[in-house]
Amino acid sequence: MKVPFVDLRGQYLRLKPELDAAFQDIFERTAFISGKYVAAFEKAFAEAQKVKYFAGMSSGTDAVHLMLWACGVKAGDEVIVPVNTFIATAEGISLCGATPVFVDNDPDTYTIDVHQIEGKITTKTVAILPVHLYGQPADMDPILDLASRHGLAVFEDACQAHLAAYKGRAVGLFGRATAFSFFPGKNLGAYGEAGGLATNDDELYQKIYRMRGHGSVERYVHEIIGHNYRMEEIQAAVLLTKLRYLEEWTARRKAIASLYDELLKGVDGIVLPRRLPGADHVYHLYVIRVEGGRRDELQNYLKSQEIDTGLHYPIPIHLQKAYAAFGHGKGSFPVAERQASALLSLPLYPEMERDKVEYVCERIRSYFHG
Repeated sequence: MKVPFVDLRGQYLRLKPELDAAFQDIFERTAFISGKYVAAFEKAFAEAQKVKYFAGMSSGTDAVHLMLWACGVKAGDEVIVPVNTFIATAEGISLCGATPVFVDNDPDTYTIDVHQIEGKITTKTVAILPVHLYGQPADMDPILDLASRHGLAVFEDACQAHLAAYKGRAVGLFGRATAFSFFPGKNLGAYGEAGGLATNDDELYQKIYRMRGHGSVERYVHEIIGHNYRMEEIQAAVLLTKLRYLEEWTARRKAIASLYDELLKGVDGIVLPRRLPGADHVYHLYVIRVEGGRRDELQNYLKSQEIDTGLHYPIPIHLQKAYAAFGHGKGSFPVAERQASALLSLPLYPEMERDKVEYVCERIRSYFHG
């Protein structure tokens, strides 16, 4: 049995009539950037995330950058960020000329270790940027407490956490602004690059709205320096269509995760995902930890059984060549380094049938128990 890591084609075929109608409308109107579909999606996604404002953008990376840039993060500043995340989180800081200050992982949830943040705060620190990783919110209460006591801003990277919540509050309601990604493989994915920013701050929203379109709201009238970070109509149409199904798909992801939990319980050699108390995990990824240095061997075995898996992320940011100048050698962030060679993402997508989940689990059990 062949089990893909995701099944975007199957999802597309279900939505094809709705998508085709939207595409035809866009092509006939020849309006391709920041039109009615972008406006409609912005309104609908803000409502779904329970935030006041949402601005569609060209990618999640651009959203992280503009979020910090618009809030005045600049050269000489430091922003605290987890070392276990996609490099785009740190890049957004670097693109502002500021310095990302890395913090190791929580050993159980893989999000930022909140107990290590305070020791990283200096006179140059201006903000904390937690990542809601794999679909699970970071532990926000202690982060907000630290930020309040030290006079720091809080931003959120929710690029993997659409509809996730922490203690009953949706992600996006904790920081001054929150970045989202709609990369095709995300829980809510476009058919290309797309992202956006959420905020409840009236003044900040107006600034973001201008900056994403060359500092302008009126054509050829530029009030501030900005960039071209606008969302395309085609991507907005895809996202608006998919958003109607996001709650259903999220429930399905949770059900599949629960099935994995049930079928993999008691397998010696792996550690199942652990949920933070009070966190509503939306399972962008179902990540197991393979013990005994056998992760790559297990991945190769599953590949031989036609099961696709993923690695998120095999090289921590501090060991990437892009950040070699920071001087963080091996051993600097031991938890992240150990986990980078042990974490394995299993197939999980809303269209995944029960027999495929059972097959993945049976093959894993067979690998460890014979």
